[in-house]
Amino acid sequence: QVQLVESGGGLVGPGGSLSVSCVASGFNLAGFTTTWFRLAPSQEREPLSCISAGGDILYYADSIKGRFTASKDDGQNTAYLQMNDLKPEDTALYFCATDFRVHCRKEPRGGFYDVQGQGTQVTVSS
Repeated sequence: QVQLVESGGGLVGPGGSLSVSCVASGFNLAGFTTTWFRLAPSQEREPLSCISAGGDILYYADSIKGRFTASKDDGQNTAYLQMNDLKPEDTALYFCATDFRVHCRKEPRGGFYDVQGQGTQVTVSS
């Protein structure tokens, strides 16, 4: 069964850090892109970053640049999103997805992603 499963979310205070993971099964993550999104209440899906099959990384959201870092471990079939200096506005459901492409989309909004995880909740609050 082809699927992505996220974990690592939780409650953290402003300025704190979290690392969320995305484990793939049923396919080899090393051969495809992994894109991170977040979804906050009453907002549209926001693309955050993409890591290509070759490990090139695009950061889509200006609000996370310098604070979030995407990475992957092909041997573990897992992608990661390290989040530092978290702010209350980062509160959202974080999920990963793949479109089975090798290279990241320059414009991910509106793109179709074949597999998407259920997400992990991140809440930033004092």
